[in-house]
Amino acid sequence: MTDLLAIGTRKGLWLARSGDDRRTWAVDGPHLLAQEVAAVCVDTRRPQPRILAGIQYGHWGPTVMWSDDLGATWQETEHGGIRFPEDAEAALLRVWQLRPDTADRPDVVWAGCEPQSLWRSTDGGCHFELVRGLWDHPHRPTWEPGGGGGAVHTVLPDAATDRVTVAMSTGGVYVSENGRDGWEPRNRGITAPFLPEPPEYGQCVHKVAVDAADPDRMYAQNHFGVFRTDDAGRQWMSIADGLPADFGFPIAASPSAPGTAWVVPLVADMQRVPPDGRLRVHRTRDAGTTWTESSAGLPDAAWTAVMRDAFCVDGNDPTGVYVGTRDGCVYASADEGDTFGLVVDHLPDVLAVRAYRLP
Repeated sequence: MTDLLAIGTRKGLWLARSGDDRRTWAVDGPHLLAQEVAAVCVDTRRPQPRILAGIQYGHWGPTVMWSDDLGATWQETEHGGIRFPEDAEAALLRVWQLRPDTADRPDVVWAGCEPQSLWRSTDGGCHFELVRGLWDHPHRPTWEPGGGGGAVHTVLPDAATDRVTVAMSTGGVYVSENGRDGWEPRNRGITAPFLPEPPEYGQCVHKVAVDAADPDRMYAQNHFGVFRTDDAGRQWMSIADGLPADFGFPIAASPSAPGTAWVVPLVADMQRVPPDGRLRVHRTRDAGTTWTESSAGLPDAAWTAVMRDAFCVDGNDPTGVYVGTRDGCVYASADEGDTFGLVVDHLPDVLAVRAYRLP
């Protein structure tokens, strides 16, 4: 078995492989050199794993590329796999999220994009169709862009139903029971301190993750605040007590241990660096009632940040935890975040990290 890390950066993609220990890594790259890779995933449902990368070509614009030979060669759809229909009067700015659906739908891949839009592919990520139910939502004209732009950055298809949950900057959390229409804002309890009253929607949710035990239990890292819902977003509660700061970008939940999640706190708002410059991961094992700090192997004097998709967990036992930073470092833990080791450093700004076990 081989563990694979796909590392998307401001200037290309790197792939890191490890044997069974997940402590030593061989790094391969750059792939797609000089292209911004803000979204990456590895679709392991196929006979041959497919790497999908949402890239920004600079002068040539954004698109999705894929490799069926672990990065040796790359392909892209002629004229682009994601193209707005003419009546939408919009153009694709960036692909922020690529997410394979469940094993029961092996050809379905989701994309979250800027401007705020959701896309669905039924051919493994070669061609995508705009989900009109979300695009035509009456709230869309009032979804304002966040500091990084206006985008659907989280796509969470439910494993047992057709339900899809998305989160966006700065619209908040929306849920559709069929993944097509009927999109309902579910933000009650998520604060928006920049507004005089808590709104129905418009919260700046940075990332959402689903608990291992119950798809109705989710965790959210907000622009200000860390929250949990136990009823699929109908009501959220703060779980930030015990953290050194409630601002941050990523949040991840264990795929196997109920109540276990991780965050990377940052000093609030415009500073956006670890408290006291100490890069730390904080873990809860009781769904946010208490938090513990993980520091072993992580640096002090690290005036950097971790973006919302530069943080992930794997499906191994024990769970691996992976952290990519804006100063080009990637750290890996094979023991649920107790200790970390350096995978690679001196990369460009890390935007996305995804971990997979390959056969």
